[in-house]
Amino acid sequence: MREASRDRLKAFLTLLPSIILIGVFVYGFIGETIWTSLTDWGGSGALSLTPEKNFIGLANYVELFTGVLGGGFRQDLVNAVYYSVMLLVGAVGLGMFIAILLDQKPKGEDVLRTIFLYPMSLSFIVSGTIWRWLLAPQGGLNVLPKYAGMEPLDFQWLSSTAAILEFNWQNLFQILLYVAAFLLILTGLWLLKKDSGMAVKRWLVPGIAVGAGAWLFGDLLPEALFMEETHGFNLATMGIIMATVWQYSGYTMALYLAGFNGISQDLRDAAMLDGASEVGYYRHVAIPMLKPITISAVIILSHISLKMFDLIFAMTGPDNAETGHPALNMYLTTFRANNFAQGAAIAIVLFLVAAMFIVPYLVSQYRQRGRR
Repeated sequence: MREASRDRLKAFLTLLPSIILIGVFVYGFIGETIWTSLTDWGGSGALSLTPEKNFIGLANYVELFTGVLGGGFRQDLVNAVYYSVMLLVGAVGLGMFIAILLDQKPKGEDVLRTIFLYPMSLSFIVSGTIWRWLLAPQGGLNVLPKYAGMEPLDFQWLSSTAAILEFNWQNLFQILLYVAAFLLILTGLWLLKKDSGMAVKRWLVPGIAVGAGAWLFGDLLPEALFMEETHGFNLATMGIIMATVWQYSGYTMALYLAGFNGISQDLRDAAMLDGASEVGYYRHVAIPMLKPITISAVIILSHISLKMFDLIFAMTGPDNAETGHPALNMYLTTFRANNFAQGAAIAIVLFLVAAMFIVPYLVSQYRQRGRR
């Protein structure tokens, strides 16, 4: 017992400096940012040695989501959602496809793997500058058709003002309910073959109920809380998405390729002997076995998409409203407008959105360890 107590004391003392540093420089600063977001720190006297800070509660958050001056942040938040979705679909899908091709052991595999992984080694500033040249209105991709005898394109990759998938911000509650219903139903259909009872009870029925409630009673939701304004998917963000997918598809390729190489060759041979085709092997055997890698890639890429700053800054600059992002908005609000309280509020919103991806993953991992 004494030896066990000594070991615990030694372990605690060894970890104590790290605990103190993390407590002060991580959680302490998060707490300070939360407190700042609840004040009115900003304006002409914000940079004084003793700035005046008054507690105003959630006024900064209310302004961001419902106020007139928060319209830019709301569009940036919509852009961030599209950035995240497109990055996940593009980088995970393309990375998995390249990994499957390289898993066939083609000639020059090592060279190809290095080529596909190379963009990951570049900084966002470098790749952003390169892509800004490639997507220039009078050059780059727009003039490629000219070399094939066709008319050059005139698409404004980074400055287009056109938008699709537009919606009224007043309908936000109803849209979120529809999205939740869709995800619940989609998860239920995916789990239907594994456990039909659980899929119907926990996912399909609640999903149908939420969707029906949004359809029947959506007009009763408090639309007056939000501004009546239109937001959507700005086509100018396509250039940012292309550059991000190009840079991170090699990363997901490396993850999946390592996973494919870790699968026993005997398992692959057994699947082939049972009549599985190459497509069937990857669809029913290899890819399902790499579920942890997929979850890790989704978590990491989602976190990266919420911190996109340098790429957007390098490609379009800080003042292009069509390609805005909350991280860029936070920088401009805090350090250009000297509105530190509202900048802190934007930072906390990003922190909470990131926590929505990370915390469920950590909880599930903790539960899995507890069952072992």
